[in-house]
Amino acid sequence: MKLSVRLRGELFAIPCGSGAKTIQWLGEEGLRRYHKSKQDLNEDKNVIGNGTGDGEAVSSLKVNEIRKTKGGALLDRDDHIKDVLDDNDFVSIVLDNDHSSPVTGPVEVTYIPEQEPSSYKAASESLYLDGCSLTTDDLIKLGKGQYRIKLTDDSWNKVEKARKLLDDIVKENKVVYGVTTGFGKFARVVIPKDKLRELQENLIRSHAAGVGRPLTPERTRMLLALRINVLAKGYSGVTPTVLKAYVDAFNACCLPWVPEKGTVGASGDLAPLSHIALGMMGEGRMWSPDSGWADSKYILEQNNLTPIVLGPKDGLALINGTQMITALGAEGVARADSICRQADIVAALSLEVLKGTSKAFQSDVHNVRPHVGQKLVARRLRSLLHSETHPSEIAESHRFCERVQDAYTLRCCPQVHGVVSDTIAFVHGVLTIEMNSATDNPMVFVELGETISGGNFHGEYPAKVLDYLAIGTHELANISERRIERLVNPAYSELPAFLTKDGGFNSGFMIAHCTAAALVSENKVLCHPASIDSLSTSAGTEDHVSMGGFAARKCLHVVEHVEQVLAIELLAACQAIEFLRPLKTTKPLEAVYNLVRSVVKPWDKDRYMAPDIDAATKLIQEEKVWKVAKPFMDHYHEVQSLETPVHSPTSVTHSSAPRAKKRKNPFKH
Repeated sequence: MKLSVRLRGELFAIPCGSGAKTIQWLGEEGLRRYHKSKQDLNEDKNVIGNGTGDGEAVSSLKVNEIRKTKGGALLDRDDHIKDVLDDNDFVSIVLDNDHSSPVTGPVEVTYIPEQEPSSYKAASESLYLDGCSLTTDDLIKLGKGQYRIKLTDDSWNKVEKARKLLDDIVKENKVVYGVTTGFGKFARVVIPKDKLRELQENLIRSHAAGVGRPLTPERTRMLLALRINVLAKGYSGVTPTVLKAYVDAFNACCLPWVPEKGTVGASGDLAPLSHIALGMMGEGRMWSPDSGWADSKYILEQNNLTPIVLGPKDGLALINGTQMITALGAEGVARADSICRQADIVAALSLEVLKGTSKAFQSDVHNVRPHVGQKLVARRLRSLLHSETHPSEIAESHRFCERVQDAYTLRCCPQVHGVVSDTIAFVHGVLTIEMNSATDNPMVFVELGETISGGNFHGEYPAKVLDYLAIGTHELANISERRIERLVNPAYSELPAFLTKDGGFNSGFMIAHCTAAALVSENKVLCHPASIDSLSTSAGTEDHVSMGGFAARKCLHVVEHVEQVLAIELLAACQAIEFLRPLKTTKPLEAVYNLVRSVVKPWDKDRYMAPDIDAATKLIQEEKVWKVAKPFMDHYHEVQSLETPVHSPTSVTHSSAPRAKKRKNPFKH
């Protein structure tokens, strides 16, 4: 039996025989090995050296607690190892000296926080990558760990042929950028053959210069999968064994530490991809579900993997490309698409409780301005609001009201939400091409028998469209916040102020609206395009860059804020319904109301609101609002061939006009 024991960031493999010894022994043995590894040979062996001449006395170091690394369960020192631990488990030891202080904060993490549920299971189903057909949906699933990766036989054949061509070029002593020369400003420095491996290793170590928090395991898996997909195209010249090591690491969920900051998006995402390669070399840190963060060499060893050995160009082949921008962008566009569809449902619910009309969504209006997204949103709204298929008592209650027309935030939903839908479709198309593009430099063309230096690594395409995605998606929050204002303001809603009983004694949705306003205002800053900036790097060699890394990261922040603002609107609209009971809305909107009430009860007095906003946000992030309403929407389009005529003061019919007739549903076949 063998255990991996972590103490002060060091990891020790400790043989435990049959496991009959106690946890107390394990703690003492871990401390003994730590002493041995840290003794300063030039100093007293009773002192733990720190390289400065100062140190801690060995006698002062005592074990305070021993925990399972995964989950942080505290282990009883009297228990036998075999009774509470399994072979190859990870254990964390905390010393007395490392207790947290109210002044300095925690010195030693008592256990490694899990970033994924403890129920994580390795995927059994495989997805074949060929460098040409990966979709954003598949990439998201790879990120969630739902697939293992395999490459097609055709891809392996292309990779092997490209590598053979590259090896032949090296044998012929030809000068090729990044293969037999230095990089960037050092492109004219020719490197001797016996230094080519070290050249690639130096490249990875020097370029692994990112800063900030690490990407989550889910995002790191997406980044790793996307790089594998690009290498599978066969234009990089990567050594097949190195590519196989990447695939094996992905399938074992061994994920290197990748700081989120440090890329300027040309030549590609050099720093993030270098951190991936560094971990695969057995250097730096790596994460796995069983160990949390630990030294890469130990994680690889624990999973029966070996560090990669780089040949000519391998280092460059692993780090030239736009995969971090694109991976984060793929998550952003998928979440934006989900929000956009659900925003139509939330807006319909708000329109219903604000006693608006669906007349403005009549197909005649949108056929004369036939933008795809605009028509799509109007169609969705018709399927959600009052109709013969889904009648609404609330709509019937104000059928003959004197309101002349609705506010723009209600009436113009198809026009505003529609352009967001079209934006997302455009961005999705660009990112899908980018995900399946060769972005190396130089590129290896087997059919031409040559390598060509180009600029496919430049991240301008994904950078520009992700700035565009942030601007477009933000508008869903911008208009949502204005609808929240109408819901909580009695001058607009004819409902109790801030949707609460006993106003003054209760504050209701007063500050929830402020939260929405704060998020919208923050988004206005985040929507400033990152890609309009460029700074010359590499001593002027790389004199124009995309800044796509920041474009992708801030886009995700914008998307998250939109999810939260829509969650607040959803809660406010459902609370407004309470004041209109016993009247009922349409079946799809009642289904949404019931979904919300399954996690958030109505407010009859003030209570802690943040958990309710989080719960509603989760419903949106998990697409449950869409999933519960969609069957009713589909049913409407299946059974209702004619649009329901809607009486509204927003329309005026001349006395000479023919009698209004039901309009044919343009989407009914």
